[in-house]
Amino acid sequence: MNKKKFLAILGTRGIPARHGGFETFAERLAIHLTQRGWKVVVYCQGDKTVRHRIDDTWHGVDRIILPVKREGAPATLEFDWACVRDVVKMRPGVALTLGYNTAIFCVWVRLLGVPNLINMDGLEWRRDKWRTHERAWLWLNERIGCWIGEHLIADHPAIADHLATRVSREKISMIAYGAEAVSNAQDEPLTHFGLAPDHYGIVIGRPEPENSILEVVQAFSQRTRHAKLVVLGNFDPKRTYHRDVMDSASEEVIFPGAIYDAGTVRSLRYHARFYLHGHKVGGTNPSLVEALGAGNAIIAHDNVFNRWVAGIGGRYFSSQSECESHITHVLGDDDTVLKMRASSVQRFASAFQWGSILDRYEVLLEKYCEAERDRKSVLQGRF
Repeated sequence: MNKKKFLAILGTRGIPARHGGFETFAERLAIHLTQRGWKVVVYCQGDKTVRHRIDDTWHGVDRIILPVKREGAPATLEFDWACVRDVVKMRPGVALTLGYNTAIFCVWVRLLGVPNLINMDGLEWRRDKWRTHERAWLWLNERIGCWIGEHLIADHPAIADHLATRVSREKISMIAYGAEAVSNAQDEPLTHFGLAPDHYGIVIGRPEPENSILEVVQAFSQRTRHAKLVVLGNFDPKRTYHRDVMDSASEEVIFPGAIYDAGTVRSLRYHARFYLHGHKVGGTNPSLVEALGAGNAIIAHDNVFNRWVAGIGGRYFSSQSECESHITHVLGDDDTVLKMRASSVQRFASAFQWGSILDRYEVLLEKYCEAERDRKSVLQGRF
């Protein structure tokens, strides 16, 4: 087997993508590399119906589907450990681990000599949702990932700067997340929600305090808008924060739940007058990048992460009152919206298109494949 062109991808629930940004990226990268002659294996977490390991092929990509007996976080630990045990037996030319939440398991990968590049994701341990022991686990695994990763990938300059306080800058590459440009979308899905193009804003994100969902809903609901706000996400009335968000909403706020149909989400995003992004923690957020790709006018929480992604054309808030002011302005000024949309399209084209991003990953992965091949050639020559 030609290990120069053999990649194993760990750290996601698998492909095809159904769960989030890392899965979408894994799908894109795997297909891209397969089409360029690589052998790519993606580890996939089996659902409750999977009782035994399954090896199959999807769009030319080899999948290894592993069963888990547990649920929730314990299932993730079980799955990640099973992936690590398998990859050291398979010994690919290079491994790519997406996320550092179980980086401690990757010590085994390093000890057995498999080059392992780690995408270090965002500052997970800073998120408000974690309890003290969970935050400690994530903080520790971030440190371990920095130490044992052959090379680190950051998806945002601020993440790269943070990692540079842990390891040498030469060990870090900054490669952003990508998305597809959306130049058109059907408007039929809007009628199901009683919406009209350009007469609503949209929020897409997990309903958690760090994503400012409560603040943006309260800001929108301060006055009658003669427009709608669509808030996508799973809301459980039994959870206090979720209940607070729904209770604070005016009649003009819609909670359609989590929508997984890509066509519907595409339409809702493309035809929105603005996209509201309240995330406070993270690197290059996939949803924000997708909003740029759809040419949305962006109103975002004011932090270094969002400002770099959305650029100078976005409008930023640090308080509920600032958010309310931006919403009012954007709803009432067509010229402002047109300028913000044009800026989003330009920013997306400059930094977040899949083609250039996947090419950069390929160059980096091939570099470490070649280094491993050369190392083994030297060892074989000695003996």
